[in-house]
Amino acid sequence: MSVLSRRALNRALLRRQFLMERTGRTPLEVIGHLVAMQAQEPNWPYVGLWSRIDGFTQAQLGELLDRRLVVRSALLRGTQHLAVAGDFRRFRPVLQPVLDRTASTAYFRKASAGLDTAALTAAGAEILAGRTLPRRELARLLALRHPGREGKLLAGEVELRTPLVHTPETAMWGRWGTRNAISVTRAEDWLGGSLEPAPVRDLVRRYLAAYGPAGVMDVQAWSGLTRLREVVDAMRGELRRYRDAEGRELFDLESAPELPDPETPVPVRFLPAFDNLLLGHADRSRVIGDADRRRVMPGAAMVLPTFLVDGFVHGSWSVKDGTLRLVPFRALGAAEACAVTEEAGRLLPFLGAEDVAYV
Repeated sequence: MSVLSRRALNRALLRRQFLMERTGRTPLEVIGHLVAMQAQEPNWPYVGLWSRIDGFTQAQLGELLDRRLVVRSALLRGTQHLAVAGDFRRFRPVLQPVLDRTASTAYFRKASAGLDTAALTAAGAEILAGRTLPRRELARLLALRHPGREGKLLAGEVELRTPLVHTPETAMWGRWGTRNAISVTRAEDWLGGSLEPAPVRDLVRRYLAAYGPAGVMDVQAWSGLTRLREVVDAMRGELRRYRDAEGRELFDLESAPELPDPETPVPVRFLPAFDNLLLGHADRSRVIGDADRRRVMPGAAMVLPTFLVDGFVHGSWSVKDGTLRLVPFRALGAAEACAVTEEAGRLLPFLGAEDVAYV
């Protein structure tokens, strides 16, 4: 069984994520390949696609949302993602246990304790039947039915337990910091027809195509699902097997492309906040070191925008007052600094920023 170094895993991941070189595939194809893209705030997936697709424009994703070919909803790990409509139909039911687990935490139960869960979700579905409502209005109507309880939390639980999607305007470019300004509608009404669950092994295959080679714990960390060992064990006959430098067993598709040379040069790339490149494995050392991870993920609900040098996280970035501000975590060599500045310069017009500064 071949042993893969951290650098070999890094190059494999970057190639499959279209970060080794930009792809000519369409945004719909790329989102489908990645299964889902983190969309905690509306603008971030646009930046992720810009870094992966040659010539990507904001209008391309906006059109997919308008045409209902891509939807935004709670999905992997109970967090907001963009997914191709067909994948959402098949994978949202598979991931429902993850969302139910999130809805059962103390944060939500302090508002819904003592309520019948099925009755609460049925009430939400009834309120939304055939129409779209802002979250705050759904919260108000649920609070009217349950006096003395916090409607915002009731609405949040309904959104986790019921397949709801966000309307296109809540996922359009330019909506920085508008995480709560969201309107929702039932997925069945928006997409037409019911959702039909795919076999769990289909989700595992799709994960490996975009994130492999990877282990069982990696698939679980990415999806939020648990107890996948039996699923993967049943698939062994169709999977390649490797080990990492620590001896952990890794799996990959038999149809996966040949792994790239670990010494393949890779360009500087800018990643948005919450990009799944950093969240797609239990062992994230293939792309970020432990010390940098603590800087990039300072709290449970935050993953900062980052930039990669030689395939690994080397710093974070932000935009303030028209300036793209770069924060390297370590000194950059002259050639590295030039490459970072050049890629930052290419990102400026996409962000609507005017200047680059190191801080």
